[in-house]
Amino acid sequence: MYAEFDDSLVTGNDLIDSQHRELIQKINDLFVKCENKTDKAGAIRMLDYLSDYTEFHFGAEEKLQEEIGYPGIKEHKAKHEELRRAVSELHEMLEDQEGPTDEFVEQVQKQVVEWLYYHIKTFDRSVAEYKYMSGNPDRI
Repeated sequence: MYAEFDDSLVTGNDLIDSQHRELIQKINDLFVKCENKTDKAGAIRMLDYLSDYTEFHFGAEEKLQEEIGYPGIKEHKAKHEELRRAVSELHEMLEDQEGPTDEFVEQVQKQVVEWLYYHIKTFDRSVAEYKYMSGNPDRI
C-alpha cells in the first residue's frame, strides 16, 4: 500500500527527483496516520502538510519550466490542477467521515499515488528531457 520511489520515477533532474522522494514520503506519512482509523485530526493535519508540500513542489516545477521555456507548460499546469482538485475532494471526504476509512485510503492510492506515478513518468520526465536536450544542443 505504501508508495515507493524507484528507478522508474527518476527524471534525471536532481532537484525534481529529490522533491519527488520527499513528496512520496509525505504520502506515506499520511498512510501511517490513516492506520489509526480514529485519528481524524491527525489524518487531516497530514493531508494539509501533503497539500502544502505539493504546492511548494508544483511551484518549483513550474518555475523551472518557465526558466527553460518548456513548450508544454500550459498542459503541465493543467495536470497539476487535477491533483489540487483531487486533494481538495479528499479533504471534503475526510471532513465528512469519522476518521480515515478504507475508502479514503483507497482514494488516496488512486487519486494521489497512481496519479503521481503516471505524472512523473510522463509529464515530469518530459520536462527533464527537454531541459537536458536544450542544454546540450549538440544532442538535438
